[in-house]
Amino acid sequence: MATDAPPPSKGGPEPTRSAPSTAEYVDMQKSPEFGELRTAHRSFAFPLTIAFITWYLLYVLLSNYAGDFMGTKVVGHINIALVLGLAQFLTTFLIAWWYSRHAATKLDPRADAIKSRMEGGA
Repeated sequence: MATDAPPPSKGGPEPTRSAPSTAEYVDMQKSPEFGELRTAHRSFAFPLTIAFITWYLLYVLLSNYAGDFMGTKVVGHINIALVLGLAQFLTTFLIAWWYSRHAATKLDPRADAIKSRMEGGA
């Protein structure tokens, strides 16, 4: 007698859990655990973003309105404008490195715990 039902599993992989429901996502979003993750991200990203934008706008304003200052020679043909322009690149890379370090130590462990809980592993 043939049936369409698959045979019972004997020691095989366990069935995977279905994707979390919308309600589960909303509950997680309201949880203190998720709030701590969001706070850890925002307390790092927002101040640093504001600081970098301020630094960038200062460079632009100095370039436009303080030409004599920006044209001041530092060494040979290298002037303050070039030094500050290159410093823009340096700060961009430093911020990216710093954020990567922050994420690896503070954000990723919390995010992994939330992901594990949402996937049913916790």
